[in-house]
Amino acid sequence: MTQRSIVRVRDVMEDHFVMADGINTVTEGVAALSKAGAHTLFIRKRSEDDEFGIVVLRDIAREVLAVDKSPDRINLYEIMTKPVLAIDPNMDIRYCARLFMRFGLSTAPVVESGEIIGVVTYNEMVLRSLLAERSAQD
Repeated sequence: MTQRSIVRVRDVMEDHFVMADGINTVTEGVAALSKAGAHTLFIRKRSEDDEFGIVVLRDIAREVLAVDKSPDRINLYEIMTKPVLAIDPNMDIRYCARLFMRFGLSTAPVVESGEIIGVVTYNEMVLRSLLAERSAQD
């Protein structure tokens, strides 16, 4: 029986994300995403006692496009999810996938020492873990 190697969140996370202030408009957020080639906006904490927020493209589609609101008049804080469930970079991706399933997540920040260092989605977990397993077999 072959022992399965552990693939950690750190091994599959992406570093393409944007940090923004909640007061920024959706238009400003989308422009920042486009410029960075990213799909996830994390909203900065306003103070030490605050928590991170998150805005994904789905939020913009549901809360702005679908209801025909002006992205110039909607602030990110109005459509963000907060607090956001953070993932430890050393977590085994099997447990990360279970956490996503249990809480209905599709995207989460990877947080180390109180700072966001990456973003993890089902895409990274599935595609990169399968590639890692395949290269470990070769």
